Amino acid sequence: MRVAALIGFLGVLLGAFGAHGLERVLLRNNRVDTWHTAVLYHLVHAVVLLILAYRAPLRRGPFLAFLSGILIFSGSLYLLSVTNHLWLGAITPLGGLSLLAGWAWLIIAPELK
Repeated sequence: MRVAALIGFLGVLLGAFGAHGLERVLLRNNRVDTWHTAVLYHLVHAVVLLILAYRAPLRRGPFLAFLSGILIFSGSLYLLSVTNHLWLGAITPLGGLSLLAGWAWLIIAPELK
């Protein structure tokens, strides 16, 4: 629960920081939309982490897939937005695959046996 709450907290914090503290940098790098995408995926999947955290027993596999997906997908987009290092865009799909793995895991095995 604490991990999910921390991830949600960071999503709101980074959304606000991007809108207020990094506005000039994001505009200069032409990355406002990239930052918004990172925040959207971050917050949506933070809610998924909360839902998984409330279920007993904890679904560790999907939880870790979503957590790593948030860190890699959104994290690489945050860094790309601030640094404008285009090679970071090559990392982003790995995070997307991790998010997809979390969803696929829940499709294939929605309940613990």
